[in-house]
Formats: sequence, C-alpha cells, structure tokens
Amino acid sequence: MSIESSLGEQQLLADTVRRAQSDMNTRERLVEVFAAGGFVTAIAALWVSQPPYGLSIVPAAVCTVVLALAVLVRFETPFGFTIPTQLPFVPLLFAMPVALVPIATVLALGTARLPDVLRGDLRASRLLHVAGNAWFAIGPAAVFAIAGVEPRNAGPALLVAALTGQFLVDFLVCTLRVSVGRGASLSPQLRETWVYGIDAALAGVGLEVAKNVPGAPLAALTLVPLLGVFAMFAHERHGRLAGLLELNSAYRGTALVLGDVVEADDGYTGEHSRGVVALAIAVAERLDLGPERLRNVEFAALLHDVGKIAIPKEIINKPGKLDPQEWTVIKTHTLEGQRMLDRVGGFMREVGLIVRSHHERWDGRGYPDGLAGEAIPLEARIIACCDTWNAMRTDRAYRKALSQEAALAELLASAGSQLDPRIVKSLTQIVDPLGKPELARTQPIEPPAAPKLDRPPISDPVAA
Repeated sequence: MSIESSLGEQQLLADTVRRAQSDMNTRERLVEVFAAGGFVTAIAALWVSQPPYGLSIVPAAVCTVVLALAVLVRFETPFGFTIPTQLPFVPLLFAMPVALVPIATVLALGTARLPDVLRGDLRASRLLHVAGNAWFAIGPAAVFAIAGVEPRNAGPALLVAALTGQFLVDFLVCTLRVSVGRGASLSPQLRETWVYGIDAALAGVGLEVAKNVPGAPLAALTLVPLLGVFAMFAHERHGRLAGLLELNSAYRGTALVLGDVVEADDGYTGEHSRGVVALAIAVAERLDLGPERLRNVEFAALLHDVGKIAIPKEIINKPGKLDPQEWTVIKTHTLEGQRMLDRVGGFMREVGLIVRSHHERWDGRGYPDGLAGEAIPLEARIIACCDTWNAMRTDRAYRKALSQEAALAELLASAGSQLDPRIVKSLTQIVDPLGKPELARTQPIEPPAAPKLDRPPISDPVAA
C-alpha cells in the first residue's frame, strides 16, 4: 500500500479487518489447511536432506524471541500485514540448523498472534494462517540445504540466492493463498511487492548482526531498539489508515442519510434514485471504471435528484403541463444538488460535479452548461442513461410506465442525440441480455422528431 493509499487499497484493507474478526469460510479454511500441509511436508524434506545437529540453545532462543517481537510490529497492507522480517530472520538462520529455522519461524509467528486472539481482535480459527505466513522461511532454508552449506559459511552469491529464494517462495505461496482464498486478482497483489525492497534493504543490517550471533547470542537483542522505532512508524500508519477507513464510512453514511432525506421528502424520487444506483453500478463495472469512479457513480446515482428537495412539491408532482417558469425552477435541481454536496466536502465535490451534469445531452442541448459529447463527465453520461431507463419503466404522475420493448425502442432512438451511444449499448446489454435483433442498433440512422407533448419526451431525463 502506497503512502497515499487508493480507494481500492482502502476497501481491501477494510475487508481484511472484517475478515480477521470473523471465522474463515470453507474455501479459506481449505486453502490454509493445504498451505499448512505443504509447509509440514517441506520441513520434513529439509529434515531428511539436512538433518539438524549442533543446536546451540541460547542463540536459537534469543533469535526466536526477537523474531516474535518483530511480528508485533505490523504494517497493515490491503491483504494483511507486513513485518520487518529480515532484521531478526537473518540472525535466526545463522543461529540454528536450517531444518529447524521454519519450525522456529512458525513458533514465533504463532506466539506473537496469541495476544490478538485473547483480545478478540483475531478469531482463533485464523491462527491457521500462521503456517502459510511462515512459508518465507522455506526458501532460504532450501537453498542452503541444497547447496550443503551452513549460512555462516556461505559466500555472497549463495546469500543472494537464499534471499531470492525467500522472496520467490513467499510471493508464490501468498499469491496462491490470496487468489484462491479471497478471489483476489493478481494486479493488486503485484502492487504490494514493494515490501520485498524494504526486506532486501534490512537484510544487510540483519546480516551484520548475524555474524556475531554464534559467538555472542545477545547481539540479536541490539535489534530491539530498531524494532521499537519501526513500531512507532507502524502505530502512526495504523492511526492514519484507521482514520481513512472511518472517513470513508462517514462519507457513505452521509450519502445514505441524504438518500433517506430525498425518499422522505418524496417517496417516488427516493425509490427512483435507488433504482438508478443498481443500473449505474452495473454499467460502470461493464465499462471497467476504477474503484474511485465506481464509488462516485454509486453516490451520484443515489443523490442525482437530491436538489429536488429545494423544488416546490406542487411543481414536482404536477400532473399537467408545466409553464416555462416552472421548467426554469425544476432545472435548478442539478445546481442545488451540487451546492449541497459541495458543502459536504471531500470527494463529494466530485460527486456534485456529476450531479450537476446528469441532465446534459450528448448533442449539447441539455442543461445547465450545454455540454456535449465527451465534454460531459462519463459518470454523468452513465447516470443520464440509467436515469432515463428507470423513468420510462416506472409510473409517473403524468403517465404510466412503458413496456420493456417500448422503453428499449425509445432508449435506442435517443442514442447519439440525447444519450451517449456507448452507454446505451452497455445498458441494453444489461436490461435486454437476449439482444432482440430488431433492437440491436445503438444509434438510429436518423433520430425521430420529438413529439409535441405537454411534458418533454419520455426519454428526456428532465422527466426523471
């Protein structure tokens, strides 16, 4: 996770926090059982190929304790946490036979997680993760076992190979666990590989301490003050990320409250807005919008008519013809909506810009700014299209809902004039997945002339 974490990273982190306080589902449990089984098998293979001998209890115990202390220094990442592993782990490699290193590692990791279980911050079942998290110890141990060389006797090339083996094994195992257990894609996991750069930088410090551990076991304790410094940074980072998650929750709560206000003010408008949300999110996902833009689409869809709170109800619900002055008043709801969201602040200002533009038309004849084509924010074009569809498919004060086929025909006829053809195509694929041949085109050869009605054409978002 970068210093300025993205919304997607914050959402993954929030999901990780929730998971820690809940029991593992069946898929997660199976993944961790397989990871633990593989870990035990790897230890057995190391034991057979390089039987442990000559264990010095004091250096091994001191380095294991320091590793357990390091596990307490956790920097949250979207898929869990990272720790300053290399500082105590390299001395641990020098302090005991390599076949015992993975065992000491899993013992240190498990011991350090017990306080979280006792406090209720971690479900006991999630201690199954410990074996999977300890896989990083297998890589370097295997390299030294295959080479038949003790770490203290290894040259620079073999040490680099051991470090590479550590990173490779850790990345492969962690990626498989997260991909299968949580269904996460590879891309966000690749963005977390920066932690290996930090580990590589700390490995040199750990190596210098490791050289002294066999003859002076307490040398490993010199790492404790440095771990304390890292703990201060980790605590600061935890507070900042917790604040970000709380702020996101507050913004979402504010949006939902405003949505409730809209619904309380006018039942139809509130129900209509919630209907637009589901469609808008589906279209935005089909267009591969990123997390921040998906969030903005969701909130803007929910609040696109929030400005109607300021419009007199006799105008909103008038069953007959609106006079020019009344139309002027009703058109102000986009500006009123933006004004309200600007006062909330933060990214809701971006949502306000979308709300302002959701009645702009592809041909430039919309309001309030007369924007046309790509000049209209994509999120606003999505909402305009979904807004139009929902308006046609629900009963209004001045007409009944259109049938599915009639609404599709009207929607397609508006592509290229009122609505973005690309958005229309995406929406029709959602609401008409069978793709009726007679409705397959997304832009009419020649848009039909607008009928003379007391109200705007049914497909005009003004009616929404």
